[in-house]
This record gives sequence, C-alpha cells and structure tokens, in this order.
Amino acid sequence: MHVPFCKTKCAYCDFYSIADASAHRAFVKAVSAEALSYREMFGRFDSLYFGGGTPSVMTEKDFTDLVNDIRSTFNFAPDTECTVEMNPDDVTKKKLKLYKDLGINRVSLGLQSLNDRELVFLKRRHTAEGARRAIDLVHGAGFVNWSIDLIYGLPGQTESDWMATLNEAASRGPAHISCYELTLHHETPLGRLAAKGGLNLPSAKKQERLFLATSQFLRDKGFDHYEVSNFARGKAYRSRHNLKYWRHAFYLGLGPAAHSFSNGTRWWNCASVNEYCTALSERRRPVEGSETLSSEQLELERLFLGFRNLEGVEIRGALDNHQSSRVIEDLIARNLVTRDADRIVPTVKGYLLADRLPLLIPA
Repeated sequence: MHVPFCKTKCAYCDFYSIADASAHRAFVKAVSAEALSYREMFGRFDSLYFGGGTPSVMTEKDFTDLVNDIRSTFNFAPDTECTVEMNPDDVTKKKLKLYKDLGINRVSLGLQSLNDRELVFLKRRHTAEGARRAIDLVHGAGFVNWSIDLIYGLPGQTESDWMATLNEAASRGPAHISCYELTLHHETPLGRLAAKGGLNLPSAKKQERLFLATSQFLRDKGFDHYEVSNFARGKAYRSRHNLKYWRHAFYLGLGPAAHSFSNGTRWWNCASVNEYCTALSERRRPVEGSETLSSEQLELERLFLGFRNLEGVEIRGALDNHQSSRVIEDLIARNLVTRDADRIVPTVKGYLLADRLPLLIPA
C-alpha cells in the first residue's frame, strides 16, 4: 500500500510523494475503490505493508479508514504480518496505540542515521535524539517486531562514524535492521549535485569494506544476513512481505506509482495523486503501463532475486549440464556461493556480486 505523502522531501529519495495534505481524503476514497476492483483477482493475503512516502503523516481518521477499508475488502490470514513505515518525528504514544488497535504488528522506523551531521546532509526532519525518543516510544508501546532503516556510504562518512551508528542501532534491540548503500538518482537533489562533481563519494573499495564490516558486525550480534541489505534476529523476524518479492511471489500494489505482479505480468499505476483519484472516480483502474514476461525473463528474474537472499536458488537441471556444473563449482571454490543439495546459496562475499552471479551460469 503506497501512501504517497511526506511533510518534506529527502535529498536522496526518488520515490513518488507529495506534501499536499489536502489530498489525503480523496486518496483514501480512491484506494478503497481500487481495492474493490481487485477483490476477486487475488486469494488470501498474509502480509500487508503500508509504505511511502510516509504513512505516519496521515491523520488518525484517514489512516484508520484506509486500514479498515483494505482489511474489509480482502481476505487476510489470522497471522498476517502488518507493517507501517514511520518517520521518527511522527511517533507518539497515541499514534502507536492506534496502530496496535488497528492490528499493526510491525513498525519500520526510517532513522537512516544517528549522526546529526549526516541527518542534516540527508535533509531528514528528525535529529539523532528524536530518533532515540521514537525508539523508546516503540519499545514502550509493546512492539516486539520492529525494524530500523539505515544508510551508509555518505560523503565524508568515516568507517568509525558508520560503525558508531550501527552499534547504537543494534544495541537498542530491534528485531530487524536494513542497511542500504547510498544510491544516487539523477532526478534527486543529491543526484544532480553529484553529476556536477559536488559530492566526494566513497570509492567502490571503501563501499565494499563497509558492506563486509556491517555484515560481520551484525552477524556477531546475532542477526542473520538474510538478504543483501537486510538483517534479522532469526527467521521469525525476517520481513515476510519483502521475502515475497525475493521469492517472485504474486503481489498487489495499491496507490499512485504502486507496482503489482501476477501470472507473469507486471503492471504499475500512474505516479500522480490527481490522476490516480480522477481515474478511480471515473471507475477506471489507474494503470499506466504493463509488461508480460517471457519464460526466459521469468527465469532470469528468479535467479537475480534468488541470489540476493539466503534461500538462494534451485538450480534445477543446471547440475546435469557439464558447463553449468563447472561454473557452479568454480563459484563455490571462490567462496561466492555454497551448495545445499540442488540449491546454491550466496555467501556474504557473493552478495557483493548478486547482480552478476546469474549471468555467470549458462542456460
């Protein structure tokens, strides 16, 4: 569920969002209509994710109506994982109580850093102390399954800066941590600045050192490095929702710019709240485009996604192919993958090459 509203725009973010709070009501009404249009297409869901944008900027009434409309439209399993993304500045006791009452059982906090200089650079609207207060409130509200998002590889960030943030974040007791390397997109303020040579970005070698140090540190703290950017305190706390993407499962996305996937076809909505609401008021789905993947494309996606997580990929007939078998044995010798029966699983070193590993194995 893409909630495309933010109070301010972060300098690195290329997700579609707007700051017009007056559009909230029309958005909720439009989402309800879009959900109804897909009611018969999908079966039971066991994960529900409110991402953004910033879902936590919505008023209590708007968010309550949004959650209740979605839950009443579709069939959800009793143990559904229900996540909401929150900005630390939006976290209050009252809001957290509301979320629990609505059946939200997982909170994802967008901290990004616990260093005030870095937060200013990223144009986040919270301070490090504000992030700490938010964590304390989430603890106090009784949430057990909660996650922290962090960004590393910032210009001027030293390894000790990053490890200090990582150490404090891990010590606060989250069940899950996501660590993302700073990615610059051309249409963002940081992307434009980088294009002009205005950013002193870390080298690829330094990024690799940070990645490996992050993995080792969190694994030593009891976290599974179960996906390239994601760490969990055991299987119970791996993101059920995101695992579905990496397993190439079917999924439904609602809201402006949301993507969906079913039966080999992927489609996406228009990236405009106004166009989205107008289409649904006219009883039209707000789909902007779609693509149907060939069997070869589906297989390649399966490999790309599988090499990004600890479940790895089933090799199927590759082990019977002499050339493929030799490549796999070479990857094992180079400590890029391990073999478990008819599956191959990336190592931490292999994660660094996750986007290239599928291309190394002959069809």
